Amino acid sequence: MNKPPLNEHPLNRATLSKAPLDKQANDAPFCSEAADSFTMPARYYLDENIHALEMEAIFYNQWWYAGHASQLARSGDYLTSDIGDQSIVVTRDKDGELRAFYNVCQHRGHELVSGQGHTRFLVCPYHAWSYELSGELRFARNSENVADFNKCDFALKAVQVEIFCGMVFVNLDPNAASLASQAPGLEQEIREYCPSVDDLQYVARDRYEVKCNWKVMIDNFLECYHCAPAHRDFVDLVDMDSYRSTAKGIYSSHISKAVRSTTNKAYEFEVGDVDFGYAGWFLWPNLTIWAYPGEANLSVLQMIPDGVGGTIEYQDWFVRGGNITDQLQETIAYQKDVLQPEDIGLCESVQRGLNSRGYNQGRFIVDKDRSELSEHAVHHFQAMVVEALGADLK
Repeated sequence: MNKPPLNEHPLNRATLSKAPLDKQANDAPFCSEAADSFTMPARYYLDENIHALEMEAIFYNQWWYAGHASQLARSGDYLTSDIGDQSIVVTRDKDGELRAFYNVCQHRGHELVSGQGHTRFLVCPYHAWSYELSGELRFARNSENVADFNKCDFALKAVQVEIFCGMVFVNLDPNAASLASQAPGLEQEIREYCPSVDDLQYVARDRYEVKCNWKVMIDNFLECYHCAPAHRDFVDLVDMDSYRSTAKGIYSSHISKAVRSTTNKAYEFEVGDVDFGYAGWFLWPNLTIWAYPGEANLSVLQMIPDGVGGTIEYQDWFVRGGNITDQLQETIAYQKDVLQPEDIGLCESVQRGLNSRGYNQGRFIVDKDRSELSEHAVHHFQAMVVEALGADLK
């Protein structure tokens, strides 16, 4: 049986030809202009075939957040990240170069490592084949007694890796353009609201299990139409009159230029390096980046599909020098104990509602000023999903 290329999953669009991607009789049109468009049909959040196709058509060929450079500071450091059923290991080799590989032994397919740690070599726990951190096979027991055995034939399979504003990304597509080239302007924006980004270090990870499709979580992040009714502490922190969302290629920015109050219901703080209310970004396909006002901080909230009706969220926090001050602890606690539970409750209710026989599509609320009440960034994301899947919903 011929195996697919490294960047192609065995499950492809041809095997899912019956997936209900295209417009059906009871669908209203999904239009190129947000103001004219209805939302994606409910089945895009419920159908197992569409979920399976998303993995092949979206996640296996886009840049995927794997961790932070500070977690790979020394030669010998490694971390792992799973993209669907594809496990990836990122290493810092003995020459200080960052490397990424499929996390699988070339002997019988056992996974090499899990989690993160520090090691001189990658050693398979099954038969003890060992690999250099640069991917070459170092030692295979008893292979010296195998005719024509060539260690060069069994190097680990490499994956693209890139550092972007201190964050480590990997891409299973060997021909993918760099993340920096795909998202021009994003690095400049992040540095504008977090000038000390190069001094930040990873300090903590929060994990959430959410009973909804991953796209429901992204949709929710991309609009503040729900903020006033659902996030009262957030609107006490942020000046909503200056809140604007702007879609730009494979990312969108969500910025409030000012705080409403430094003594608000969310958390109290003193103005930090940059005086602003809130800065957030969505990066296709499933990463959100956050900067809160106060002391220098950056965090990422990654929405990872866990079946068609589930999402695993990881929120990683990066702070200056790796030191969580009292004020930063209050910031983290607000996100973890207040904002996240509010959003999770909303999204889980949406997922239940999407199953209702009384719902199929809604209409985007879009105004000319692109105010905080406008949902144009949600349409921008959904349009990328539709395009990636090759669907016709017009």
